[in-house]
Amino acid sequence: MQTTEGNSIKLPGSSGEHLAQAKFGTTRRAFAFYNRQMLNYLNPLMREFIGEQELLFIATSDAHGECDCSLRAGAPGFVKVLNEKTVAYPEYRGNGVMASVGNILENPHIGMIFIDFFRHTVGLHINGKASIVENAELFDRADVSPEIIEESRTRGGHAPERWIFVEVEEAYIHCSKHIPFLKKLDKKIHWGTDDVQHKGGDAFKAKDCPRPWSTADSEVC
Repeated sequence: MQTTEGNSIKLPGSSGEHLAQAKFGTTRRAFAFYNRQMLNYLNPLMREFIGEQELLFIATSDAHGECDCSLRAGAPGFVKVLNEKTVAYPEYRGNGVMASVGNILENPHIGMIFIDFFRHTVGLHINGKASIVENAELFDRADVSPEIIEESRTRGGHAPERWIFVEVEEAYIHCSKHIPFLKKLDKKIHWGTDDVQHKGGDAFKAKDCPRPWSTADSEVC
């Protein structure tokens, strides 16, 4: 807690990060970052940045803190900014494990990072609370644009099965210095496919590896 003029003001971040800052002598730098770069909403440039991105990395955890990190991708602007405090991204058909969605059912906290490898080499962190919204529920929400509703009606593998809505609590830059420039090449995307080769096959040769749980009813991904 930072105290100003007798009033107690809660700083961004966790108690753990504040303890780490004190332990490793970075408190002054951290305060400067909070006061210059961190917001609890999306400003216009952040919203514009999200509208250009094709990649999103997400982190979730279950009720016990067991975590999972995953990737979401789509056409530029596939993540929708509903307003300065809310974003939504589509959940397309996947491998059926639903690790991220399952975590959100237990624990709504989510970490998101967009990284622009192609133009700006900067990233944007968003931390907040996630909720699962089925396509049929979109019609009852005043904050949903016709664009989202139309995308949810799309047929085929490119149709979202549902959406994840995120209430923004923290938004801040990931600095450019260690982000590489990458070259973007054309690739045909096979949306919703179950073709093993299009999905990467058994790239890590894991199919025949031993595992402690039963595999009698498992399917090849």
